[in-house]
Amino acid sequence: MNWLDKTITWVAPEVGLRRMRARRASDLIRLAYEGARTDRRTGGWVTSGNSSNAEIGVALTKLRERSRDLVRNNAYAARAVAENVGNAIGTGITVQSRSGDATRDAATNEAWLKWAQTCDADGQLDFAGIQALVARTVVESGECLVRFRLRRPGDGFAIPLQLQVLEPDFLDQTKTQKTETGYIIQGVEFDRLGRRIFYWLYGQHPGDVVQTGVRAGLGLQSARVPASEVLHIYRKDRPGQVRGVPWLAPVVVKLRDLDEYEEAELVRKKIEACFAAFVTQPQGVDGLPIAPSTTDPATGKRVESFEPGMIEYLKPGEEIAFAAPSASAGYRDYVAAKQAQIATGLQLTYEQLTGDLSRVNYSSYRAGLLSFRNGIESFRWLTFIPMFCAPVWERFAPIAFLSGWLGEPDPTPAEWTPPGFGTVDPYKDSVATLNRLRTGTLTLRQAIAEQGYDPDAQLAQIAEINQLLDERGIVLDCDPRRVTQAGAQQKELTE
Repeated sequence: MNWLDKTITWVAPEVGLRRMRARRASDLIRLAYEGARTDRRTGGWVTSGNSSNAEIGVALTKLRERSRDLVRNNAYAARAVAENVGNAIGTGITVQSRSGDATRDAATNEAWLKWAQTCDADGQLDFAGIQALVARTVVESGECLVRFRLRRPGDGFAIPLQLQVLEPDFLDQTKTQKTETGYIIQGVEFDRLGRRIFYWLYGQHPGDVVQTGVRAGLGLQSARVPASEVLHIYRKDRPGQVRGVPWLAPVVVKLRDLDEYEEAELVRKKIEACFAAFVTQPQGVDGLPIAPSTTDPATGKRVESFEPGMIEYLKPGEEIAFAAPSASAGYRDYVAAKQAQIATGLQLTYEQLTGDLSRVNYSSYRAGLLSFRNGIESFRWLTFIPMFCAPVWERFAPIAFLSGWLGEPDPTPAEWTPPGFGTVDPYKDSVATLNRLRTGTLTLRQAIAEQGYDPDAQLAQIAEINQLLDERGIVLDCDPRRVTQAGAQQKELTE
């Protein structure tokens, strides 16, 4: 205790006790959390306590623009987007109705397959293609908007519903204010309970260039669109986060630095490749040439050249000095280290980012993929399916009912089946799956779904093929009902 604490404690014991407790708590925090200290090592560490929306609001436009530029011009950024979208969506996440009523499920699945072929408002993609486009936009731009578009009966659609995919630029980011019924954050309007009720959307992309050459964004006005007509898909990383951030955000600077480093290395190599010689002549510039020469018609200067195997004798006093640029070592090690950092920031493996498989074997490569695949599964089931696939399924059912394709307007329970992951060694993976089936830790339905197939459709096809084989009296070596794994004929089943 210093003299001030002693004085305060003598005059007001309770106040003095609180001061001592506060000082002791401060000492404990300073000792326990090194990251909270302010000293020589952390003196320049600038942090903020802003909310996610405050931080995203000032940075989103620039992050989105830089992310897109990197995807267009940087091979690693383009590869990262392709890897994430390819693994998350592949050839499309399929769905099957699971109401328990076989007739109703068959009708629903048939109507869905018919609608999925014409669901794109641009008329180019099917539902699987829209999934890939939405996922790519989420990864590259941080978020994606999908707007439901109802069509008139005369437009020629069996089920008059289409999906319009919009880039997040359509959302008016300047709209942040209080309203009579709630508040608006970066173009998303909420009621007093925090429910989304409207999206403020532009009628066209703010970055479009019309035929006159004037950017369409000048003078654009946004309009309110009911939230029930818009899907907003993005990865939510913080509570209360309203807008999505490009997945390349943690490595934007590192990718740019690597580009500049490689460009500097290329320039250095070009300089090294320039074979230059400096001639010292006692007679001056008018001395005789030391090699065959010509005169440059543009500059009038003498140009001399060397030829392979040429021998030239210099006069006494003449000297030639050749340029010898110093070589820099460690290029490959530095680039590999930066690539590993970038891959970590993108939640990819080094091999996925670079395509370099020279440093891995089967076990290490498969172990490295486990963490990546966990992230992909998280994105599928926690973001993409609940934010995009499920709402589309729910909106589809009543429209199909009104069009006469379904007997009931309520959506049936849906079973979504993402595509299976590729396998490094199919034989080892199949053996592992078989062991899990035999030990009861995996069901056949789960095993089929892991491969990206619909279990009911797969089992129906197996039953159909088995029936055809039995009718024709054919026994195949691959039929486990007739032949053992070792190739011996199975014993007839007896009671």
